[in-house]
Amino acid sequence: MSYSACVEASGIRGPSLAACRTAFVLSNWGRCCSAVLSVAAPQKKPLSCCMFVTMAASLRGSLVTLVKALGGPRWQQLASRPLSVSAGLCSPEAPPARADATFKVTMVPGDGVGPELMTAVKEVFKAGDVPVEFEEFHLSEVQNMASEDKLDQVLTSMKTNKVAIKGKIHTPMEFKGELASYEMRLRRKLDLFANVVHVNSLQGYSTRHNNLDLVIIREQTEGEYSSLEHESVTGVIECLKIITREKSRRIAKFAFDYATKKGRNKVTAVHKANIMKLGDGLFLQSCAEVAQLYPKIKYENIIIDNCCMQLVQNPYQFDVLVMPNLYGNIIDNLAAGLVGGAGVVPGESYSAEYAVFETGARHPFAQAVGRNIANPTAMLLSAANMLRHLNLEYHSHMVTDAVKRVIKQGKVRTGDLGGYATSDEFTRAVIANLAV
Repeated sequence: MSYSACVEASGIRGPSLAACRTAFVLSNWGRCCSAVLSVAAPQKKPLSCCMFVTMAASLRGSLVTLVKALGGPRWQQLASRPLSVSAGLCSPEAPPARADATFKVTMVPGDGVGPELMTAVKEVFKAGDVPVEFEEFHLSEVQNMASEDKLDQVLTSMKTNKVAIKGKIHTPMEFKGELASYEMRLRRKLDLFANVVHVNSLQGYSTRHNNLDLVIIREQTEGEYSSLEHESVTGVIECLKIITREKSRRIAKFAFDYATKKGRNKVTAVHKANIMKLGDGLFLQSCAEVAQLYPKIKYENIIIDNCCMQLVQNPYQFDVLVMPNLYGNIIDNLAAGLVGGAGVVPGESYSAEYAVFETGARHPFAQAVGRNIANPTAMLLSAANMLRHLNLEYHSHMVTDAVKRVIKQGKVRTGDLGGYATSDEFTRAVIANLAV
């Protein structure tokens, strides 16, 4: 329902219209419409400003934006409460706004084009007056920035702020005495067990499979990436794959919770239990056990190699896919290629306390460093998801809509999408489309 239709049906007139506009800005359009009608229609009388503000805040309104829009000590008291994560999963609550009505977020630009993409995020946030302050750390294993002190500083900042945005920290191929990369150590220290990649077609950019909408959920603290390998005898390497019932059930529950809360209908477990009968067999068994707790969600399983083929041939059969670590790394990159590549798919990682936002297909794109050709879309959409996590709904929609509007218009596109625009030109186009 449109704004005008909602107002007409509710009978709201006069000064209360300003309150209604505020409610629409601060909350989800559809939910606000339903709430306005359910309260106003039976009473057939105008609603007060206070009632509209309460309604907006109780739905999903941004209290920080409310303070900026209305001001006054009365609203400051409302804004002082903690804001819950919009995803509503087992991910943590967002930290409360500070006294100056801004959120502090840890930023780790990473390697490759990461710093250039973070510059785009900062420019868009500045232009959109987004109430976020970045605490920036430069951490790398390949740029002479590797040190335990820097890693500890990043971890301390992430634990304090609870929310971070991160570029890809490149892992060198050479073995230098430590098997676990910085990426893996960050995930383990923060217990970022769930990686979520939402693969969604971009309107206006045509691919072989259009109108795709699927979610890949990956367990990323164990599996083949356990960093447990050694040379038992000369020329023989043993590499251990760790699968536990506890973590398999945890990621399965996360996937089913996600499907339930996002209104999705099916969860598919991806495995290789026909060959790895004990390891993947335990993962598959855990998923099946958890599935019994969610009778309204359809559950299926598929072997990893068949899954890759089916994604290329008919990706529409999938909704939510859950899988162990290595399979998720492969599948999320494959799926990203279906909608435009690594430059357009956002991602995020969750623990029970922390949330880290990054691109879905993690590539440093080192060959593009300094050439001003990287696509900022994935990082900007990840940043928008971060704002939604912070309950800054208005700013999240503003950034998301601006990015999608630029792509839909088709006039400004980077080389990976068949255009000739630079990273800076794309960023400026997004800024020009911000509805501030």
